[in-house]
Parts: sequence; C-alpha cells; structure tokens
Amino acid sequence: MTSSYSPEVRVDRPYVGIPSFLRAPICTDIHALDADIAVVGVPTDEGSPFMAGSRFGPRAIREHSLRFCAGGRGYYNPETKRMYLDHEMRHRAIADIGDVDVLPTNVEKTFDNITRTVRRILDSGAMPVVLGGDHAITYPVVRAYDEPLHVLHFDAHTDYAPFIHDLRFTNGHAFRHIRPMAHLRTLSQIGIRSLRHSEDMVKDSIDDGNRVVTMSEFHEIGPRGVAEIVPAGEKCYVSIDVDVLDLSLVPGCVSAEPNGMSYAELRDTLEAIARHTEIIGFDFVEVNPQLDVGTGITAYLGTHVVVEFLGHICEQPWWIRRREARASKG
Repeated sequence: MTSSYSPEVRVDRPYVGIPSFLRAPICTDIHALDADIAVVGVPTDEGSPFMAGSRFGPRAIREHSLRFCAGGRGYYNPETKRMYLDHEMRHRAIADIGDVDVLPTNVEKTFDNITRTVRRILDSGAMPVVLGGDHAITYPVVRAYDEPLHVLHFDAHTDYAPFIHDLRFTNGHAFRHIRPMAHLRTLSQIGIRSLRHSEDMVKDSIDDGNRVVTMSEFHEIGPRGVAEIVPAGEKCYVSIDVDVLDLSLVPGCVSAEPNGMSYAELRDTLEAIARHTEIIGFDFVEVNPQLDVGTGITAYLGTHVVVEFLGHICEQPWWIRRREARASKG
C-alpha cells in the first residue's frame, strides 16, 4: 500500500499554526489593508463591573475558528447542501489585522484606538468584523462610522444605564452613548429580558425612540419581523452579545440570562437581516473563556455565530455587487 502523503500539502489541524481568524492572512500594517473583510479583536473588559475575563474572548474565538474552513476553502452546510465563504477564502478576501492596542486603566484612550482602527478599516473599503471584549466596545466602534446607519442590538440587556457617579463606559452604557449620534437612524434592541434592569434602563430607551423587542415579542414577530424593523436595503450595523442566547447554552458568559434565544433562532434572524438589509459591520462580544467549561463551548458557539453570519452576508446579491465593484477598482 502506497502513501499519498506529500510534505508540500499541509494538514493544518486546528491545534497547529498561528490562530488568525479562519487562518486568514495577517495584516500587520493597516495602511496596506487590501481585503473585503477585516477582522479585528478588542481585548478589553474594563467595562465589565462583575467578573473580568472577556478580554480573552477574541483569542478564544480565533482559536476555535481554526476548526472551520479547512484547506483554505469555505465551509459546507449539509442542511442547505451549499458551500459558504468559499470565494472569500479562496481569494484571500478576509484579513485578520490583529487587536486594537489596549491601554489598561485608560478607557477613553483605548476607545480612541478602537475608533481610529475601525475608521482605517472603513477607509480601506473593507467591512469590519469586531471581536470583543465586553459590550462597552460597541460605542467607539459605531462612532467610527460617518454614513447614516441603523443599529440592531442583540442582548438580554438594554445596556442603557444612566450616567451616575461618572460611570459612563461600562458594558451597561454603550447604547445610551450611541443613541444621540448624528448618523444613527434607528436603534433596535432585540432579546431584552433581564430582571436585573432598572426601570429607567428600559423606559429611557423606549422614550428616546428606540425599539425594544422583548423575548415574548420576538416569539410573536419572528426572524423576518426583526429584519423588517429596518427599511429594506438600508445600511445596518449589528451588535451581538452572546447573552442573547439562553443561559443554558453559554456557561462562559458572566451576564447570561434564562429564557433566551436558541442558536437556531439567532441564526435565522441574522440570516433574515443579511437578506433584508446591507450589513456594513458587526461585532460579537462578552465571551469569557475563564468561565467556560473545558471544551470552550461558549467560545465555539460564538465562533459559529460569527462564521455562519459572515457566510450568509457573503452570499447576498448586494454583497456580490459590492465585491465586484471593489475588484473593478483594484
């Protein structure tokens, strides 16, 4: 029996190599970024008032991403019998630009670094995919945009805490900062259900004109109803806290709550949004590997959300048109 092994063809098991996201090329010079999608980590959790550890989330998500897209190709979904991200992987259209520089105890300067990095991604023409970190990071990310956009926020909590005792930059404040931004058209918060809200955190969001979709309303309107909150074809930024999923699914999340979404509910809703709107960026936050069980199931589930959402984005006609227009300029 002869062996077909060739040392020129790497096997690259998930535990081998440098863990860039999906083994995408690493771009160490953001000014030279040439990609359709730029993945960036924001490893800070100074906004978490209970337990630290989500600063290690970007690294854990990258490590688990090595379990997808083997051999430089996309992933195959046996349910749909289709390949996803195949063009992006084969043409090296995804770049991992590493992590934003975090300045411990200097939250505002760290936030400036986040905004500056995301602006450079946008200036290059790439779509940012941001891996957190705690949910405080969404404020400086959305601040980096200039064009009008809608924000869809998936979470168990509104993150709309009042500014008291000069507390402004925790993971409970991000969307109170985002609401007054001049380029924000609408803010909608989906999956809200925590009993640890104050009345003001929910009432203020509603009074400010935001749409707050509780889990009971989510079950009434479903994935398509959530997508249709945003007018068809308009630009949308999506922020996903892992605790929008049910507590039983995410042991590695310090803020997990019962009565959350199933994976299928979140997946189908994100797919509906990708079909209905033009996604111009998204983040995924609050995975805490220090609380996760030995297999890292929360980090794996988070990676699954990011990879599958990215796959659905990249199959949309609006994305293909954008990709082709970008290629014609290059």
